[in-house]
Amino acid sequence: MNYFELASILVSLSAVFGYINEKYFKLPTTIGLMLIAIIFTLLSTAVSFINPTLFNHQRELISQIDFSEVLLDMMLSFMLFAGALHTNVPYLKQLRKPVFGFAVVSTIISTFIVGGLIYLLLYIFGIDMPFIYTLLFGALISPTDPIAVLGILKKAKIDKGVETVIIGESLFNDGVGVVIFLTIFGIAKRGMESFHIGEVIKLFTVEVIGGIGLGIAIGWITYQMMKSIDSYDVEVLATLGAVMGGTFLAHHLHVSAPLAMVTAGLIIGTDRVRSNAMSEITEAYVDKFWELTDVILNTILFVMIGMELIIVEFKTTYIILGLISILIVLISRYLAVKPLLKYFERKIKFISHTDFMMTWGGLRGGISIALALSLPETMHRGLFLVLTYIIVVFSILVQGLSMGKLVQKLKEEDIVVKMPEKKE
Repeated sequence: MNYFELASILVSLSAVFGYINEKYFKLPTTIGLMLIAIIFTLLSTAVSFINPTLFNHQRELISQIDFSEVLLDMMLSFMLFAGALHTNVPYLKQLRKPVFGFAVVSTIISTFIVGGLIYLLLYIFGIDMPFIYTLLFGALISPTDPIAVLGILKKAKIDKGVETVIIGESLFNDGVGVVIFLTIFGIAKRGMESFHIGEVIKLFTVEVIGGIGLGIAIGWITYQMMKSIDSYDVEVLATLGAVMGGTFLAHHLHVSAPLAMVTAGLIIGTDRVRSNAMSEITEAYVDKFWELTDVILNTILFVMIGMELIIVEFKTTYIILGLISILIVLISRYLAVKPLLKYFERKIKFISHTDFMMTWGGLRGGISIALALSLPETMHRGLFLVLTYIIVVFSILVQGLSMGKLVQKLKEEDIVVKMPEKKE
């Protein structure tokens, strides 16, 4: 089966599932599509006991898709650019310190808390595993997923301050989380004796700082191109070229493509660029093009997540561990954000229970599954994939579906984030 056939089947299934969701389920798109895909997979599994044809075709389809490559190397850059393009930049600028603090510090803290608690949990269940492997799991599950967050918070009508912090954190901690994962993966693969702190600093500098620097350059070049012409079709094409060409360059320069695309999207989405480089018709076409691109790719992604169920090897012990791991990840998220909220309270007034909002709104998604799938079998890939899948499904279906109700309850109790006042 070639790439066109694979894409055709995925898009067709996404269209059918999307129709079913809009007609009958009426859930937020990302949640509804993943739920329908899971139901479809469970039905095909059940029918396989009578006639395995549908099950075999579905398994063949999913087995031919390299989820890690498709998401991390292809789809992610487009969706992050689209998300950054429509991010409230003035709010993000005011909250830049807590955003970067949560993206970096809370991700590191969560990695170690999750790693430690999972190690103890496995020990209690009689599973002997090196701590470095559970730390690796902590690294892949700690970053909040920008795609899940962006897709669901749009429907939640959350306070702008809280929304900006959660979305801003999720946009940037993707690159940070991947760096942490790759670092721990390298240690696990080569051993502590070959570990050097200089390598970590170099990797972080090249991936993160290099990615942001490339994004600034791409954003500035695209801005200059759009400013010098007045042709909406060419300007839309310029933004598309920025994403595709920028991603290509990032891979060859070995810097973070996601961070580069987030940075470029934020630059192109600023009011200054919009007013100086885009006419009203250009701005409308750029926004609609990337909004539609984001919707289509999100649709395909969450259908893929739902159908990945078919390749996950569930065991009773793994399922129990996965359910307990949900609580561990939530506790770790709370413990990771609480100290930073206290620290930043000196400049930004976070009213009570904002910590619970950020904990419940820190959704996990496709990135965690992609990283889990990239693990070799020798690093307990089967176990970690089950734990990750259970956590991601709970995160999107339960946390995602209840986010709006939580927001409403918090509004009733007047729990909001007060934005810092601008200095005269």
